Formats: sequence, structure tokens, C-alpha cells
Amino acid sequence: MLLLQALLLLLGMLSHAQDVTTEGPGALLPMPKGACAGWMAGIPGHPGHNGTPGRDGRDGTPGEKGEKGDAGLVGPKGDTGETGVTGAEGPRGFPGIPGRKGEPGEGAYVYRSAFSVGLETKDTIPNVPIRFTKIFYNQQNHYDGTTGKFHCNIPGLYYFSYHITVYMKDVKVSLFKKDKATLFTYDQYQDKNVDQASGSVLLHLEVGDQVWLQVYGDGDHNGVYADNVNDSTFTGFLLYHDTN
Repeated sequence: MLLLQALLLLLGMLSHAQDVTTEGPGALLPMPKGACAGWMAGIPGHPGHNGTPGRDGRDGTPGEKGEKGDAGLVGPKGDTGETGVTGAEGPRGFPGIPGRKGEPGEGAYVYRSAFSVGLETKDTIPNVPIRFTKIFYNQQNHYDGTTGKFHCNIPGLYYFSYHITVYMKDVKVSLFKKDKATLFTYDQYQDKNVDQASGSVLLHLEVGDQVWLQVYGDGDHNGVYADNVNDSTFTGFLLYHDTN
């Protein structure tokens, strides 16, 4: 009896399998008709092996723009650039405020040295300084009437002049500076006439230099003369003092 039931069941399954093959692949097999509710499934099999990785997918679409990032660190100072073109001159500014009044300066000192003298006697000795003892001006006392010499106390440029009355003899006089004759004047006497001889010169003097007049040569040229109406004079004064 059991054998008969098994044969019938097998035939029913074969018949059902034929019906299923007419349907598309992948269709689920229905439970066999007439199967009992106590049908028991078999034990599950072991999991299969992992398949090989699939190919990379296509690139996605670009995303939205992100937010602005923080500022980076300050970089090193660059090289100095070339000088630009000079701009146009600007308008003239307003006058500034006047400065403070300066301190009073030292007063300018006036250097003075001058003399003017005349001859009081008609007797003169050759080759020695002529002593002019008639004083017209000698406020600084730079002229010495006892020696007939001018003594330089202020270095600078001086002017000297002399005017000699000539009478009875020829005259030859010299202006001396430091024992050296620097200027000569000669006048030839005209019989029974009073004549004049003169000379002038600029000299630079140092402190201690001396200047004087004297008859040059022998007594034959000693016609220097003076009386109450005729004068023989000697004059000198400072023009410019040395600044250094």
C-alpha cells in the first residue's frame, strides 16, 4: 500500500514539473497539489564564496561651492620696486611763522692806528731816522717822537705819506721798513726857490714792525727844511686790519 502511494506521488511531481517548464525561468515552484501540511524542508547549505569586485562606477556630478576659508599667513616682504616718475611740483605753501629774535651779538670792535707829525727843526742828520716832534695827531701813541719811528701794534694794511719842504740843498729821502729802504724820493733844489718833495705807499705790517723816514746818502742831499710857514710832514694810518 505504501509503495503504491509513493509511486502516485512521484508521478504527480513529474507531471507538475512539466507544467512549470513552460513558464519563464526564475518562476517559483508551487507547492505540489495534494502535499500534506507536514512537509519538512531540508537542512540549509553552506554560504557560497564572495564574488569578484565589480567595476568602478561613473564620476558623480560636481558638488556645491564650499564656504570661504580662513586667510593664510602673511608672506615675506618683496623686493623694493623701481623709483617712479617724479610728480608735478605742488602749489607754493603759505609763509611760515617768524622765528624768535636772536641773541644780541658782540659789538664790532673798531681798530684804530694813525699818526700825523711835522718837523720842528731844519737840522737833520743823514742816515738816521728823522725825528718829527711836531705832533698833529697821535692818539694811540703808536708813533714815538723820541726815535722818529712808527711801531705797528695792529697787523694789517697801512698807508704812509710824506711831504718835504726843500731848501738850500738837494733832497734824497727814503721810507724804511724793518731796516730796509722801500721808497726813495729825490728833489733837486732850484736856486733861491723853496721846493716840495713827496711820496706815498701802502705797506702790510705785522706786529712789531717799524716804519720811519731818513735822509739817504751823504750831507749833500740834506735839504729837508721847516720853519714857521713851511712844514715837512710824515703821516700814516691803518686801512684794514688782518682778520685771521
